[in-house]
Amino acid sequence: MRTPRSTYRLQIHAGFTLYDAADLVPYLSDLGTDWIYLSPLLTAEEGSAHGYDVTDPSAIDPARGGPDGFRALAEAAHAAGMRVLVDIVPNHMGVATPRANRWWWSVLSEGPASRYAEAFDIDWAAGGGKLRLPMLGEGGDELDRLRIEEGELRYYDHAFPIADGTYRSGDSPQAVHERQHYELINWRRADDELNYRRFFGITTLAGVRVEVPWVFEESHAEIRRWFREGLADGLRIDHPDGLADPAGYLQRLAELTGGAYVLVEKILEHEEALPESWPVAGTTGYDALADVDRLFIDPAAAPALSAASGAGPYRDLIHDTKRAVADGLLHSEVQRLARLVPAETGMDTVTAADAFAELLACFPVYRSYLPDGAVYLEEAGRAAKVRRPDLEAAIDTLLPLLAGGEAAGTQPGTGLNELALRFQQTSGMVMAKGVEDTAFYRYTRLTSLNEVGADPSIFALEPYDLHLRMLRRQQELPASMTVLSTHDTKRSEDTRARISVLSELPQEWTDTVTELDRLLPLGDRDLADLLWQAFVGAWPLERDRAHAYAEKAAREAGHSTSWTSPDEAFEKQLHALVDAAYDHPDVRAIVVSFAERITQAGRSNALGAKLVQLTMPGVPDVYQGTELWDHSLVDPDNRRPVDFDLRARIAASQPREISVVPPIDESGAAKFLVTREALRLRRGRPELFTGYTALSVEGPASKHLFGFDRGGVLTLVTRLPLGLAAAGGWNGTTVQLPAGTYRNRLTGAAHSGGETDVETLFSTYPVALLALEGEP
Repeated sequence: MRTPRSTYRLQIHAGFTLYDAADLVPYLSDLGTDWIYLSPLLTAEEGSAHGYDVTDPSAIDPARGGPDGFRALAEAAHAAGMRVLVDIVPNHMGVATPRANRWWWSVLSEGPASRYAEAFDIDWAAGGGKLRLPMLGEGGDELDRLRIEEGELRYYDHAFPIADGTYRSGDSPQAVHERQHYELINWRRADDELNYRRFFGITTLAGVRVEVPWVFEESHAEIRRWFREGLADGLRIDHPDGLADPAGYLQRLAELTGGAYVLVEKILEHEEALPESWPVAGTTGYDALADVDRLFIDPAAAPALSAASGAGPYRDLIHDTKRAVADGLLHSEVQRLARLVPAETGMDTVTAADAFAELLACFPVYRSYLPDGAVYLEEAGRAAKVRRPDLEAAIDTLLPLLAGGEAAGTQPGTGLNELALRFQQTSGMVMAKGVEDTAFYRYTRLTSLNEVGADPSIFALEPYDLHLRMLRRQQELPASMTVLSTHDTKRSEDTRARISVLSELPQEWTDTVTELDRLLPLGDRDLADLLWQAFVGAWPLERDRAHAYAEKAAREAGHSTSWTSPDEAFEKQLHALVDAAYDHPDVRAIVVSFAERITQAGRSNALGAKLVQLTMPGVPDVYQGTELWDHSLVDPDNRRPVDFDLRARIAASQPREISVVPPIDESGAAKFLVTREALRLRRGRPELFTGYTALSVEGPASKHLFGFDRGGVLTLVTRLPLGLAAAGGWNGTTVQLPAGTYRNRLTGAAHSGGETDVETLFSTYPVALLALEGEP
């Protein structure tokens, strides 16, 4: 297996195709990129910008460049000595446009008799033999809007098949609808009555049973071709937690790829480890992101910011948000679990659903992979009985079944019953919707902590603790990916780096929010706090981006408005607050002043985080465009077009030999330099990245330096820059460099091993990247 030394993630879509990516190869090669990392390529819903809604797994999307575009990119990358990593989506397919998905169209046409009925996870009995499609609007006479055109049943712009023999001349559309294998229902009924598995709460993404051998083969035939023809070199697996048997799937995938480099998009909770049986190199790096971010947060601010935000215990918040999801958005999935409880238990479905919902709300990680992770099920059982002692008997009855005990529907090859498997698939859905998409928008003491894969209750990491985590990563997951920004992050790396500066100004920030709340009371202090942090973190922020973010954040939080029941009066007030940030002179002055106050310290944090991430154990990924400053917010904001022409001009202005060191200014040239030099070192001198040793720091400002030796490459970064400045600077603090002669790849300065003055190292930048020259 060839392991990447680094990757560069590109979002491929109709506006930036595989041909465009091929044209970018010389730039990426010059940057130091080892592998190009592509978003999903298979044919997706028309206009899809992300590609996770695959409608045809047998072909590369023509809108994304088609097979010829992929070959052009692969050949260009390989000719430049680079390789290709591709994101694939085994868990679900896009069904928003039935006609675009021949598998789904077949199921709608033929019902359970369709060959493809086995490919989708459908509970036909729960729908009375029909597949429920939550498509209808709010009117009581929505079925009267059905019409028959061109041999199809139509509802507004939606088209559905008509089964053979179910339409006779003169039949009304409503009568024809009654005879189909599907039933169109009001969209609000999905939360309680949906009878097919979906991706989280998205009804237009239908779960696929990839554990069925022929389904795996047909959905991966095109992927197999990529490896057979030498086009792809590795894969990123989206959402393995949704699969019935992740370990079995990954083993089949390893056979298909010939043991190629594979990563899983798996979120690991604090101290959770990947199952050892999985034949993968590691995760897509959210765990690394959480660790690196916390190095740049002042732990002393936790009490003040907690008090100011009124934050209660985080574990109580996420329990309640997960429980609300289990009782609301994903209640149809919980109901399906309840229907699987054996009749001989004597448990009614209402009690079963209540107990399942409580277990899901108490589950401490995304899912277990029985027998791996059985301890998490036991932990959830104990917590559920403490929170709901009235359910103790029901929980005691369910736990043996959920642990894989005897029950109807044992699944071939797993030794587990259907209930145990389905509960594992459901727990991750509840965690994702309850935590990432709800709690993260409510828990606002410091929002740079609220990131995918992170636990906001863990406020900061001291250097000692991060060194321990780095050593563990080097020993256990040396080929796992590391990231700072992705297409899924709630805030980009530079936005978070600036927000983290607030931890050095807790009282000043608290007073600022209080004044903003006085000037513009929203009536939802948590949401207002979240928005003000976003604004100072991303400023200058275009007005339309601010409005889009505010509306999404408010609806995700679900306190004062929601996606399903928008509160028009509140949202009008919300948008007025956003406009005031631009138009109200006092408010604008406060926002601009505070953003300027923390910008330079935020840049110091951003450079430090970038250098740590690019040189730490693991395979670093650079998300498209983040070699320059990027102050994005949540998707789709973080998928905006990237100005690669600008980046190419900056690359051309920075010669390979350091002559003029760019300043740390709004151009981002300093960040470009850090990124380029770190990537070139990793690609050009991999022998210097084989270990991990913490560097010893002495002196009054020792807590402000974090440094490590990878085996010849030394990374040194500044942390808590405002506190450092307030204390008068480094004041004689020193770091012990290993024996040898080193060249600072960012400034060209030479340094010898031994006790070294930190102020000298950081005379130009708040970070240093030292590479060993010759033998020590």
